[in-house]
Formats: sequence, structure tokens, C-alpha cells
Amino acid sequence: MRLAIISCVSLFFLVAPLHAQTEPTASTVLVGGVQAVLIKPAKPIGSVILLAGGDGRIGVEAGGVITRQGNQLVRTRMAYARKGFAVLVPDRGYQLAPLVDMMKGVKGPVTVVGTSRGTQWAAEGIAYGARPDKLVLTSGLLSEASTDLGSGRARPRDDKNVISLLGSRALLPPTLVVHHRQDKCWRTSPEGVAPFIAWAKGKAKVVWLDGGEEVGNPCEAKGHHGFAGIDQKVIDAVAGFAR
Repeated sequence: MRLAIISCVSLFFLVAPLHAQTEPTASTVLVGGVQAVLIKPAKPIGSVILLAGGDGRIGVEAGGVITRQGNQLVRTRMAYARKGFAVLVPDRGYQLAPLVDMMKGVKGPVTVVGTSRGTQWAAEGIAYGARPDKLVLTSGLLSEASTDLGSGRARPRDDKNVISLLGSRALLPPTLVVHHRQDKCWRTSPEGVAPFIAWAKGKAKVVWLDGGEEVGNPCEAKGHHGFAGIDQKVIDAVAGFAR
């Protein structure tokens, strides 16, 4: 019995360090003058750059800490690292091209993933010279039809969408659209998906999701717009495409 106990203890100390070595580590880096969180698994299979929506502020602090974690991509960042991807999550004010260039040096292919307003910034960055290998647009402002003008709502001044920002489909890399069928945010209506897919002419495909929760503002992360309650479905779709 005593020998068995000693063997078990020895096995624990052999296995525990190995497990610790495989856990992705997060650090804070400065890229193009903007702070970002970099998460690196031991042997990355590729890279993803996660662009939050809203005002873009995620509160990056030293040591890989993010203080504003509600955004769907931000709250699931570690899941992509555990699937083998090097992950970069920038704070507000970034230029996309330096982020892409940095992650190509870490491990390609590089997939840019933007959600909500992050899809605008992804398109703008590509229009200004960023060249990711792939692009994922979740809850995106994709086309003119994405803006729901019902109930007498006036078209906003900043109603730029991925199509208008890119200007030419020639700039579009292989693209995945992930959208919730019940997204009720007036800026990201599901009606905007079909025109974008048609415009892309074979360079984009869509994954439709259902279910989850709807709490509070329909344009925030706790509703269908933010895939509340179905994070894993988003992670699997994005990771499968990026791989």
C-alpha cells in the first residue's frame, strides 16, 4: 500500500508540470503604439486577431489583463488559444496592418475576426493595406440592408458597412460570416447577410446560428447579437474556418 501511495505521488509531480507547460500564457504587448493582449500556446497552429465591437475599449493592462470582458470575442479569447491559435486582442486605436504583420511573424495563417463595429474596423483596415489570410465577420454591419430603418428610424451618418468600406471585392480574403437568425440589433439585421454574400461572389460563406439568450439592449453582448448562451457554437465555427 505504501509503495502504491508513493507511486501515485510521483506520478502527480511528473504530470503536473507537463500540464502547466501546455496552458496558454497571456502578456501585454505594444503594437503600432497600441496595447494588446497576446496569448500564445506552446506550438501555435495559426493566429487569430480578435476585434471587439462597441467603442473598442477593452481596458488592456499589464500582464495580459483585460478589464472590460463583456464583448463576445473578448470573453472567449482563451478558448481559441486552447484550440491551438496564437491570439491577439488589441485595445482601441489600433491600425490593423501592424497587427497582421506581427502575427504573421508569430504563426500563419492569420485570421482577422471582427464582431459588430469590429467588422467595420476590419474592413477599413483591409482597405488601408492590411492583408490577413482570412476574415471572419460576426454580427456584422455587412451591407446597406444590415441597417433596419423601420419605425421611422433615420439612416445614421456613420452607416458605413463592409461593402462600402472595402469598395472592391478584390480586397476581400476568404471570408466567413457568422450571424444569429434572431439578431434584433438595428445595425446588424440578418437581412444584410444575403446581399453581402451575393456581392462577395463566392469569396464568402455564412454560418447561421440559433438559440441562446436575449437580455437587455439587443445591440449588446448579452443578447442574440452577442451570441449569449451559445459561445461554443461561435468558437467552433470560427476555429474550424481559421484552421
